[in-house]
Order: sequence, then structure tokens, then C-alpha cells
Amino acid sequence: MSNLEAPEQPEKIKLPRTSESESLKKIRHTTSHVMAMAVQKLFPETQVTIGPWIENGFYYDFDKPEPFTEQDLKAIKKEMDKILKRKLPIIREEVSRQEAESRIKELGEPYKLEILEGLEDPITIYHLGDEWWDLCAGPHVESTADLNPKAIELESLAGAYWRGDETKAQLQRIYGTAWESPEQLKEYKRRKEEALKRDHRKLGKELGLFIFSDQVGPGLPLWTPKGAVLRGILEDFLKQEQLKRGYQPVVTPHIGRVELFKTSGHWQKYQEDLFPMMGDSEDEGFVLKAMNCPFHIQIYKSQLRSYRELPLRLAEFGTVYRYEKSGELGGLTRVRGFTQDDSHLFVTPEQLDAEFLSVVDLTLSVFGTLKLKNFQARLSFRDPNVDKYIGSDEAWNKAENAIRSAVETLGMEHFEGIGEAAFYGPKLDFIFHDALDREWQLGTVQVDYTLPERFDLEYVAEDGTRKRPVMIHRAPFGSLERLIGILIEEYAGDFPFWLAPEQARLIPVSEEQLPFAQEVAQKMQLLGVRAQADTSGERLGKSIRNAEKAKIPVMAVVGAKEVESDSLSIRTRASGELGAMPVSQVLEKMKDAIAKRENF
Repeated sequence: MSNLEAPEQPEKIKLPRTSESESLKKIRHTTSHVMAMAVQKLFPETQVTIGPWIENGFYYDFDKPEPFTEQDLKAIKKEMDKILKRKLPIIREEVSRQEAESRIKELGEPYKLEILEGLEDPITIYHLGDEWWDLCAGPHVESTADLNPKAIELESLAGAYWRGDETKAQLQRIYGTAWESPEQLKEYKRRKEEALKRDHRKLGKELGLFIFSDQVGPGLPLWTPKGAVLRGILEDFLKQEQLKRGYQPVVTPHIGRVELFKTSGHWQKYQEDLFPMMGDSEDEGFVLKAMNCPFHIQIYKSQLRSYRELPLRLAEFGTVYRYEKSGELGGLTRVRGFTQDDSHLFVTPEQLDAEFLSVVDLTLSVFGTLKLKNFQARLSFRDPNVDKYIGSDEAWNKAENAIRSAVETLGMEHFEGIGEAAFYGPKLDFIFHDALDREWQLGTVQVDYTLPERFDLEYVAEDGTRKRPVMIHRAPFGSLERLIGILIEEYAGDFPFWLAPEQARLIPVSEEQLPFAQEVAQKMQLLGVRAQADTSGERLGKSIRNAEKAKIPVMAVVGAKEVESDSLSIRTRASGELGAMPVSQVLEKMKDAIAKRENF
């Protein structure tokens, strides 16, 4: 190879998701059974419950008198390796319900009996050789010889309630992962290590953005001054974009009558996800709002609207509350109180296509500014075989066709998610893939013919007749909490200059240069730059390290030479050392970077 030739790069290993790979489904499902068999060989008193595959692996829930330990995991993995070496065939058997019940009773495993009650015929059992079996629908590999022990790892222990019900028995869950090759497992572990470095819960605490308090309650983040600044920057950014596009701000209460949510259908569909009712009866009761749309509908309905007023675009950063189960909470990405960048557009049927395209354009513009590029559009449609939706077939067909037409017009990469629709209408969801190729749902746009009918919304058409508007529900961010959690991990805490809570820190070499540093920081603040002078009195090296640890985009060192020449010695996280620059030039560059939402 000549000196001019670039070294050959190793091929990037793609890690498929279980839901995308029949091979992985079989591998992971079978591996979970092998793990359960190993557990019961080592701990015969243990009862097994369920053991499904998940996107990055599998788990099994066990009822065991004593808690598992890390040493137990090592012993279980060794026992699994022994089972794999025996090359046991995986045998599928269909049995009658009576036969399955008889075999389960012989084993003395009541959890299996409860599982059996919920199964439809035919009842299928999968055997590992002639030694172990479980109720299962599959799929599985043909033999344990098809599993590579070097591509399997047991990862962690956790608690879980039977059937996810906090009133039922607490079980022990073992998580594991399994892949087609050791190389895939190695890449997966590398990504896990990187994910730990980027974990927004860890970085959020280190950067002083938010906290959680047991006394306040799980899933209810408390935003510190820096975190509040970050939220404010994002809110202001979107509010400016919305004002340019004719949105009107509104503010609605945090609680509403139960009757309001009965009319919308949310009470009937999502009562378990709402916080408990306040009041003596449903007729007079109130609940914390879980969504903003019924409130915006009341603003629309407060007066008779003319076609000349439409489209009417109402927007609110509205905080909503949902009683997520404690086991499903996760940092900022799954919380009980969160703020949606919610807007509801009331349009004539003729305006629907153009308004929908405009909303998508706004969403794409937001993603572009935030540098979120790796996403797909999911057309979240109803499953016609499931009885959980409201509204007529005609309304659903019109709404789904409008969404499909919009993405085809835009030439967007998309796929259909049958069964992912809201109960009142189909959605266009933006599924974002982060730096570690994990999926997150961010923005969403929904077309709704149903709620305008349930609330009897009208407008006066050009010919004087009363007609029904169409609603568009949209939230480019989805929720501020989830977006910020994702941005922390995507940027690894290194926010771009325009978004950073603290944009610049001026570090004096000694006390003598502090007045100059404070004077320049004040000039920056007058320009809208979030800057401050370091008044800690620490030695220069430590002050620089502290600023680096805080991931501040711009550091300006101020020594005697800088004071004399009215300059700053600039170091940035994006470009490294920039050297000495006149203060006037630094101010101009900062002003320009903020205006263009770019790095300094």
C-alpha cells in the first residue's frame, strides 16, 4: 500500500432489532428457555412465569424464595453452556387444554395455570430434549446447537410484578442478550458502554440540569436554573417559528371536569392512566389533564367561527400528567408530568392537505435546526380487526388517505405501523434513531375527524351553511422532557453554542484581570449571550478543567496581555484553540452564531 492510500476501514457491524429479524426472534426466544431450564436445574424450587424476547435480548421472570446474586448469574451461564453443548432438539407439541392443565398440575406451577387460562387453542408446548418444557407459541431454533454460547450474555437482575400488577407477587427478572455471532455481541457491548457515557440521567446530574426527589415522587423532574434555561431556549425557539406561521398562543388549566374527558373519549379509554379523580362523584369530579386537545376545543367552541377565521392554529406548552407505572419510568424519557409543545389546528376539509404539509414542514425545520437527521416517518394507522377506536370507517379512511398523500407528496421515507394510531385518528409519527441506533418517537401529527363530531364543532361556510371542521393535532418536540433527554444523549452533553445553558466563561489568570473579565461578560450578556466570569479564585488550570467538565462551548482566558490589548484568548469545544481575538470580533462572532443557531 502506498503512503497516499487510506488504511482499510473495518466494516461497520449492523445490529438488527429482534422485531426486524426472524433469526433473532428464534435465537432469543430459545435462549430464554435455555436460561429458564438452567435456573430450574440449579434452583429446583424456582417457578418460571414468562420469558419473551425484547428488542435487544430477552428476559425471564422467576418466583424464587431467595434473591438471585451476581454469582448466581455466572453459575446460570455456565449451566446454559453445558445445555448448549448437548445439542438438545427443540420439539414443538400441540396438546389439548385438559392435557396441558394436567401436566402443569403435575409440575406444581400455578403461574403456568394462570397463563394457560389466557391462551387460545391450539395449546403449544416447546420441549428442550425430553427434560424441560414450557407453554409457548414460538418461534424457536431447531436445536440448542444453533445457539453460539460466545454470542450470549446474562446482563442484569431486576424486580417485576406478576402481570405488571403492583398488587400481585413480586418476581425476579433476569435480563440477557443473544446474537447471531460473537462479533455482534461485542458491538452491542461497545454501544452499551457508550450509552452509559451518554446516559442523560448521569449527564443531567453532572451538568446540573434536573433532579428527581423521592419526596416529590417518581417520574416528576425538578428543573434546576440551568435546566430551566435550556427549556426556555427550546420553548422560545419553537414559539418564534410558530408565530411566523400564524399560530396563536393559549394557556389552559391543569385540571378539568371528568365530563370533558368523557365527551372526548379519553376517560373511557385511558382511565387507568389518569391520576385519581378529585371530588365526590364523576358528575362533579375533576382530574389532572392528561392531554390538551379537549381544552383547545373549548376555546374554539367558545364562539361561532366563520370560514374566514380558518385555519385557526392554537398552540400551548401545556403540562400534562399520566399515571405511568413505576416500573415503566425512565429518566426524562418516561415521566408522569411532562410538557407538550401542543397545537391544534381547526381547518376546513379543503385546507387539510396544505395545512398538514405545512405542519410537516415545520417539524422537519425543527429537526434540521437541532441536527436530528436520522429518522423515519411512521404512518400510524388503525388495526381494523381491533375494537379500540372511535369514529366512522369513512372518517378513518379520509384521514389515513390524507396522511399517506402528504408523505408521498413530500417523498419522505416511511413505513406503516398498523395498530399504532390514536383511538380517535391516525398519526404521522417521526421515529428518530440516535447515535447508538436506538429508536425514539419524537414529533407527531394527527388528522382527526372524530373529536370535532363528538364535540359538535361547526363553522359558517361561505354559502352560509354550518359545516364541520377537521382537526390536526401536532407536537414537533413530542414532549420537552423526552426531547431534552434525547438531546443530552445525542450531543453527549456537548450542546451547540446556541443551545448551551452557559455559552461562555471568562477565566482570569489572576484577581487583577477579574474586573476586565466581568466587564466583557456584561457586554456579552447585553447581546443575549449567556456568559459569566469565573470568580472562583481557583488556579488557572483547575478553572479550565472545571469549564471543560461543565462542557461550556466557549472559554476565554484573560491575562495581563489580553487586558492591555482588549482581546481574549479563545478556546472552544467545537474547534479547539482559536488564539487571541479582539473583544469586538468575539462579540460579533457570538452575535452571528446565535442568530444563525450555529456553533461559535
